[in-house]
Order: sequence, then C-alpha cells, then structure tokens
Amino acid sequence: MKNGDNAASIMMSELGAMAAFAAVVDAGSFTLAAARLGTTQSALSHTLKRLESRLGVRLLNRTTRSLAPTEAGAQLFEQLQPLLESVTTGLADLLQTRDAPGGRVRISSADHIAETVVWPRLAGLLARHPGIHLELDVDNQLVDIVAQRYDAGIRLGNNVAQDMVAVPISPPQQLVVVGAPSYLRGRGLPRHPQELSEHECILRRTQSSRAPHPWEFEQEGQRLRITVSGRLGFNQPQLVLQAAVSGFGLAWLFRSQVAAPLESGQLVSVLDDWSATLPGYYLYYPSRRQHTRAFQLVVEALKQV
Repeated sequence: MKNGDNAASIMMSELGAMAAFAAVVDAGSFTLAAARLGTTQSALSHTLKRLESRLGVRLLNRTTRSLAPTEAGAQLFEQLQPLLESVTTGLADLLQTRDAPGGRVRISSADHIAETVVWPRLAGLLARHPGIHLELDVDNQLVDIVAQRYDAGIRLGNNVAQDMVAVPISPPQQLVVVGAPSYLRGRGLPRHPQELSEHECILRRTQSSRAPHPWEFEQEGQRLRITVSGRLGFNQPQLVLQAAVSGFGLAWLFRSQVAAPLESGQLVSVLDDWSATLPGYYLYYPSRRQHTRAFQLVVEALKQV
C-alpha cells in the first residue's frame, strides 16, 4: 500500500479521534474542548492518549497549567483543519438539502377528490416551492402504495387500512340520486329506493369489474343496497354526470360532485331522505418517520382545516 493510501486509511479510521484532537488544539484546553464536544474531560483525555498510542507519536505537551501541540501535533493540526472544515460544510449542505422543500412526491388518488381538493390545494404550494415535483396518479382502484412506491394514497376513510397514518382532507361525503327535469317529467319521482327498478339508471362501473356498484341508501338506521340497471355505464364520474344532465337517466353521485348543476337547476335530487353519508377522503401513508420537507408541506396543504 502506498504511503498516501495508508494515510487516508488511518484518517478514515481515526476521524473522530482526530476531530477531538483538533478541537483540543483549537480551544487550548481539555475543559473547553470537552464542553464544545459534549463529553467529559476525562473521556477526551483518554481518546487523545489512545490516538497517540495508535499513531506512535506524541501530539500534545501537557502540564497542569498549559497545553500545546508538539511539532508533529502542530503539523497534523494544520493538515486537519481544511479537511474537517470540508466535512463540516458537507454535512451542513446535506442537512439543508434534507430539510429544503424539494424532491418528488408521488400520490395515488381517486378522481373526484383529485380534481376538487387535491389539485386546487397543491397548486399554490407548487407555485411557492418550484423545487417540489408532484406526481398525481388518478385511479379509483385501491392500490398497494408501498408495493407501488407511492408516498401516499387518497381514498374514502372506509377504504383506508388501520395500520396507515390517516389525515382527513375532506368532510363526510353525502351520496344523492339526481336526474334532469326533462327525464323526471317523463318518468316521475321515485319515492323509495326500490322504485329505482322502474327507472333508467346510469351505471358506474369499476375498471376491475364489469359489474356496476350497487347503490347504497340509509334512513333511521336502515341500510339498503339496491342493484340498478340501465343502458349506459361509465367508469368515470364526469361522464355519468354529463349523461344525467343530458336527460339519459338517474345518477348516483356525491353531492359535492353535482353541487353546480343542482344549483343551476340542470339536475334535481330525489330520495333525499334516503341519502347515505360516507366517511370523507383521507390522505394515508405507512409511517410517521423520515419524511422529506416536501412531503410534510404536501400533507399540511391537504389537511382539512
């Protein structure tokens, strides 16, 4: 092994002890150096003695009243200073990078909440912090966020596993049945969920199953799941909404999804006394530890006030 390689090897293995030696020389006192390093004077003295023993050279001249480096110690201190300053600067830069609001955040989200809550709340955050990169995958199917390497997922509270950290980002969601006035004039208003069998219903299908989701209702503790039928089926709620506004039948959607057409009169809600309410949407992730500053800011921006 070359002398330079040997010196580098010794430096790496003795870095802590050498940093202690440099602190003692810089402070001119074991007492002051021990206070700066958060250790005891006795422990620091033993560290320096072991270092001198391993190097085979005396580094300090010590008396009860004074302390000074030997010639070898002074030479070592002069060589150590720029190296230790470089290490200190590098660690400071690393910590700053760790805490800076930058990096990529990957989120899997259901469609409706992504459009109405997630993006509106995160747009301002991203404008303020250009170092944050957002990857928002919209998919209404439940995904394994750990296996697929997402930082977080967003789903209704009843779909979040209990071992996840869950942060509410929306109020509870009320489900309503709606139809266009033109459709209801021809068919009449249903008075009970069972009467939906007499109506053309616009189906919401999932990507993993061709079977439409049954419509759910509740009234005074009574819960009903009704299998409906119709000639139209979509896997996107916006298409269900558009078909309902166009008069093709009744749709079963969240009230927050149909607020604007209800207010404008394009749609009318029916069976309101049977409307079911589901838990709101939650941002969920598997651990509270070691999150980047960027992820922490995303959580704070999405958290329901």
